[in-house]
Amino acid sequence: MPVLDAKGHLVADAWVRVADDAPLPDAPALLSLARLRAEAAAGRNAPLGLLLDPATQPEEIAELLPRLALIAVLLPKSKDGRAFTQARALREHFGFAGEIRATGHVLPDQWRMLQRCGVSTVELPEGADAAQWQRSRAVVDIAYQPAQDGPLPPGGGLGLRRRLAA
Repeated sequence: MPVLDAKGHLVADAWVRVADDAPLPDAPALLSLARLRAEAAAGRNAPLGLLLDPATQPEEIAELLPRLALIAVLLPKSKDGRAFTQARALREHFGFAGEIRATGHVLPDQWRMLQRCGVSTVELPEGADAAQWQRSRAVVDIAYQPAQDGPLPPGGGLGLRRRLAA
């Protein structure tokens, strides 16, 4: 499936989703948590990624983060916000600096908010119009709190966390 990067460009997806019983390819591999825990990565040159189940808390995978180049957070339906929380926690509390990809039932108007939570790429659903996604990214430009993707937009944001902390 096509992937949009943080700037809205379509990029090739080099990652291969690997079933738990399939052999590990000599390419960037996206694994389940069970497979990743069982996999010995010694001597492996290709990057490893994790397909994070929405029910898994980021603290459950903290020890695995140094091994990972990609974490794919799953939105099973558009009203499920756990991927937003997972991405924010991975960036803010655990310092994960690799790629965080949103996958599953992601809507164009969620993209900017996912970025604010720390998501760096979005896997577009099959048949999605990339131009619609790029237009949606430009529409949502207001922010009410600090985020993982940089400072607040000019004139946007209330800075409540900063005021409350003072």
